[in-house]
Amino acid sequence: MPPSKKGKMHIDTKCINTIRCLAADTVQKANSGHPGAPIGCAPMAQTLWSQVMNYNPANPKWANRDRFVLSNGHACSLQYVMLHLAGYDLTMDDLQQFRQLDSRTPGHPENHVTAGIEVATGPLGQGISNAVGLAIAEQHLAGVYNKPEMTVVDHFTYVICGDGCLQEGVSGEASSLAGHLKLGKLIVLYDDNQITIDGATELSFGEDVIKRYEAYGWHTQTVADGDTGDISELLAAVEAAKAVTDKPSMIKVNTTIGYGSLKQGTEKVHGSPLGADDIKQLKEKFGMDPEKQFFVDDEVREFYAGLKEAGAAKEAEWNATFEKYAAAFPELAAQFTRTASGALPDGWADSLPTFTPEDKAEGTRKYSQKVLSSLVDSIPELIGGSADLTPSNNTKVKGNEVDYSPATPEGRYIRFGVREHGMAAICNGLAAHGGVLPFCATFLTFTGYALGAMRLSALSGWPVIYIYTHDSIGLGEDGPTHQPIETLAHIRALPNFHMFRPADGNETAGAYKAALSHPSTPAVLALSRQSCANLPGSTADSVAKGAYVIQDCEADANVIIVASGSEVSTAIAGADKLKAAGVNARVVSFPCWELFEEQDLAYKQSVFTPGTPVLSVEAACTVGWQKYSHGQIGMSTFGKSAPGGQLMEHFGFTADNVADKAQKLVAFYKDKACPALTEQPF
Repeated sequence: MPPSKKGKMHIDTKCINTIRCLAADTVQKANSGHPGAPIGCAPMAQTLWSQVMNYNPANPKWANRDRFVLSNGHACSLQYVMLHLAGYDLTMDDLQQFRQLDSRTPGHPENHVTAGIEVATGPLGQGISNAVGLAIAEQHLAGVYNKPEMTVVDHFTYVICGDGCLQEGVSGEASSLAGHLKLGKLIVLYDDNQITIDGATELSFGEDVIKRYEAYGWHTQTVADGDTGDISELLAAVEAAKAVTDKPSMIKVNTTIGYGSLKQGTEKVHGSPLGADDIKQLKEKFGMDPEKQFFVDDEVREFYAGLKEAGAAKEAEWNATFEKYAAAFPELAAQFTRTASGALPDGWADSLPTFTPEDKAEGTRKYSQKVLSSLVDSIPELIGGSADLTPSNNTKVKGNEVDYSPATPEGRYIRFGVREHGMAAICNGLAAHGGVLPFCATFLTFTGYALGAMRLSALSGWPVIYIYTHDSIGLGEDGPTHQPIETLAHIRALPNFHMFRPADGNETAGAYKAALSHPSTPAVLALSRQSCANLPGSTADSVAKGAYVIQDCEADANVIIVASGSEVSTAIAGADKLKAAGVNARVVSFPCWELFEEQDLAYKQSVFTPGTPVLSVEAACTVGWQKYSHGQIGMSTFGKSAPGGQLMEHFGFTADNVADKAQKLVAFYKDKACPALTEQPF
């Protein structure tokens, strides 16, 4: 039973009750949110924040802090309360603005909004998967920087998650890899309250989670009573987990959702405010004044103030150690400091390869391999891998020959296995940790598996590089299951995402350069299996403009042909046929829409001359091209299984068809005004 008002409470109990009541008040004032999980998880939070974790509220970015992830992000009133009590820059006024416009306490945690939030969570399963990336980063950096006589990277990643997180497939993918990699500094507290939105978990979730995680290779424990104000059992479980260094740990904590509410233990307490009367009786049960809202007792304030001082002292101690480390290992210390800040090394782009028309024509995935090799050499923090498609993605290069593994944590190549969604979510965690710059790879069509995490890359501002090959019907015989049609349009529709589809080797180098030059924006490089000749007019630096004239005509253009990827060479061939027919055609290469949109009107109109009809050519759906072109050659069906060259011809991606459609477009606008698509009223 909850404690009565009689007798003096233990400070942990008092803190737990304060956390519960503050969380309930926060949701109640907003008249929106999820009070049940924060109330049920309060003992776990008190255990971690008061007894376990190393952190400094005065410096939320301290490099050696323990990381905390609230994977069940709907319970974020709990995390906001903890940040407030611990002394982070989050005030009581912020709690009272929960879920309001432009507040620092949004409806789910957002790392770019609230200091102390490591990763944006809410879509269930993402947080625990991000945590695997955080733990990989810690283990890798420890392998790179720690010396037998001096340790500078030594911290844990702690997670609170719920039933929903463990039902999502992404968490299974990431947890499986975590067990394989023996991530001993990853500790998950599973809030087993046996309730989801629909009702009891037994409606849809009857497996033994602990046995599943044992099969993944995790160390597992169960805390029978997670409701009590006595946190000794929780603390003992966490300490036991910390002692197991060769396995990640799962601690199942049996809790009652909304503990103390009149609706405790039911789905009714999950996603709606408790109501004023219920909160009053809750406070009475917990020995608090039912008439006071957003109240923190002086004793609780003093307790957490002491923890804040202790956190500052821990960072000061680490800083002193790092000073000694810098004296002994100045080059490594300088690299550690630079990578922690997110800055790239001086001259990193100087070694990017250049290509000429005389070079062998290859798929842009092959050009990518050459570019990536130069970058791995010049950017030591670049780490990543493929979802079991390394020979096809061409991501294993000179410089990352050593696999990241428990035996070689300094290795820079991650074998993600066939886990596209988990891979992307893990890369978000790697980026969130800092000190590393992640890339990952698969076929472009499998974007559909990874999109949940990719969307959070964009929302969070994590500069993950997605190397996605086999970019169109040009991949050939694997057929329509593997040929992306709608994928480019989907990625282009995401805010804060750069979608590059380079036409040749120079544009591939430029795509990497542009992607790495935007530290708060993720990028997809859509790369071809089919060969792409290196084009006379291409340059790496032109990619930064998004679109540019790759081949112009001697007189004013009668038509502009714009294309991306392998279709740029087809557009050029079509323009040459038009020239022979007396039609002047300009060819524009368009590797990145998003960067083109950042250019001023003068530049846009220098590429797309107002009044000149534009024909777009891309072996994908035409959605979105209407913004830039008056006519489109694209895909309106799925592809087929056949050699890639035959498919390109079958679906009309030929010089003859480009020339034919361009002449029809010119004829269509011969006696009517051709709208200038670059000019918009707003």
